[in-house]
Amino acid sequence: MDSVTTLFDVSLLKEENVSRTLKEVYDSLKERGYNPVNQIVGYIISGDPGYISSYQNARKKMMSLDRSELTAIILESYLKNH
Repeated sequence: MDSVTTLFDVSLLKEENVSRTLKEVYDSLKERGYNPVNQIVGYIISGDPGYISSYQNARKKMMSLDRSELTAIILESYLKNH
C-alpha cells in the first residue's frame, strides 16, 4: 500500500466549475444572438438576472455562482495570463 498523501484543492474545483459554467452561459447567449460578454458583464455589475437569457438554463446556471467569487476568479485568471 502506498503511503503518499494526495492533496485536494477546493479552490481548483471552484475555478473549474466557474470556468465550465461561464463557457456554457457564453455559448447559450451567443446561440440566442446576444453579445455574451456584454450580457455577462451587465449581470456581474448589476446583479440583475435579466441580463442572462433563461435559454438552456443559462440564467439559473449563472445565478448559482457567487458574483464576488466569480469576479475574483476572472481577475486572478486574467492576471495569471498577462
